Order: sequence, then structure tokens, then C-alpha cells
Amino acid sequence: MRQRVITAVVALIIFIPIIIAGGIWVDIAAAVLGLIALSELLVMRNKLIVSWEAVLSGLAILVVILPDFWRQLISKNIETSFIVYFLVVLMLMYTVFSRNRFSFDDAAVLTLGVLYIGYGFHFFIEARAVSFTMLLFALLIVWITDSGAYMIGRKLGRHKLAPNISPNKTWEGSIGGTVVAVIIVGIYCYFYPVGNFSFPVTLLLILVLSIIGQIGDLVESALKRYYGVKDSGKILPGHGGILDRFDSLLLVLPALHLLAFI
Repeated sequence: MRQRVITAVVALIIFIPIIIAGGIWVDIAAAVLGLIALSELLVMRNKLIVSWEAVLSGLAILVVILPDFWRQLISKNIETSFIVYFLVVLMLMYTVFSRNRFSFDDAAVLTLGVLYIGYGFHFFIEARAVSFTMLLFALLIVWITDSGAYMIGRKLGRHKLAPNISPNKTWEGSIGGTVVAVIIVGIYCYFYPVGNFSFPVTLLLILVLSIIGQIGDLVESALKRYYGVKDSGKILPGHGGILDRFDSLLLVLPALHLLAFI
């Protein structure tokens, strides 16, 4: 527990000033976090993080994560989707020349990882580009849902939520975490409104995003269960890897973009 607290404090000391500063600092942070998360997927897949597949998938994830401004430094006429497609095709071609070391399944997993991780961190940048409060809104929902679910689950948890994926999670903790998030983030938004949403719409957003965040947590738990690992990585002592810490946000931020701007 002491190690977890120390890691969390140090991470927040670094993380909070970056998201307050915004701009290029958030772009760099999202790109670095995305690359680390992709490297964790490579390690789970038993692939080298210094290899052709790592280079190609790394370039693809940077193209997905970074705003159009960075792509336009190279060319203003090539769409992001085409660049990603081209890099995926190169990975497929590599399956021919790798002497069975890199398979079609490997290429498929990395392509899925590029989309899953890449767009999650892309919308991290997009949320901060809208405003600091928009990104903070998403972060608060995830953090408070997680904390509420953990505390209520420990005290009242009886019925397993997904025993084959994450044995410690319970329905009581899950529902409790969402209720706590709606109450606390709702109170915060009453005094500091987010966007142009009415208060009832804000409460509905909190409810939906809290549930989606927990699904994101379970998605990453299913990934780890499939590969037989406890944590996605070891970069955050006591907390695991970047995927472990950002699993909920990887689904919450794209969902927030969809729900808030449709």
C-alpha cells in the first residue's frame, strides 16, 4: 500500500501540471503513454519491443494519437486513415519475410492495439483541446468510480460481477462506484459546469461514462487473463503498467467525444 501511495503521488505531481499546461505537453505525454502501452501489448504477445513489428505499429499508433497538425508537417494531402492502412499493409507483408516469426495473428493483434490504444489517447488530446475542465470531467468520473467501487466492494461486495475475468469485482462495488461518481462529480459539475450541457444531461453523461469506464476496466482484465499476466507492465510500482492505469479512460474518452459532440 505504501508503494502504491508513493507511486500515485509522484505520478500526479508529474501528470497534473502537464494537463494544466495543455498544448504540446499533452501531445507529447499522450504519444509517450501510447507507445508504452503498445510496448506492454508487445511484451504480453512475447514480441520484442525493438523489432520491425514494434517500429511499424509504433509509427501507426503515433499517427492515430497525434493531432492532424503533426501529420501535416509531413504532408497535407495524405489522410491519417491511409497512413495507418499503409503501415498495416507493411506489417502484413512482413509476415511473408519473417520466416514464421511474425504471423497474421500477430499483425491482427497489433492492428487492434493501435486502434484501441491509439484512439483512446487521441481523444485524451482532443478532450484537453476543448478545455481543461472537459478532460478533468472524464478523469474525475474514472477516478471516483474506481475508488467508490473499491471501497464499497470491500465492505458490501457479495455477488461476483465477472468471476472468470476479474474475480475481485462485485455487482455491489460496481453499482456503488457509479452511484458515488454520479453524486460527487454531479455536485462538482453543479458548481463548475462542463461544456454547455444542462445539469440533467450532465448527470446522465456521468452515469453512462461511469459504466463504460468499468467495461473498459473489464476489457483490459480480459486481455490480461487471455495472456496469463497479473499486470500489463511494471512501469508504475504497485499499480502495474500504463494499460492498467488508463484502461477505463481508453473507452471513456472516445465515448465522451461521441456523446458530447453528436
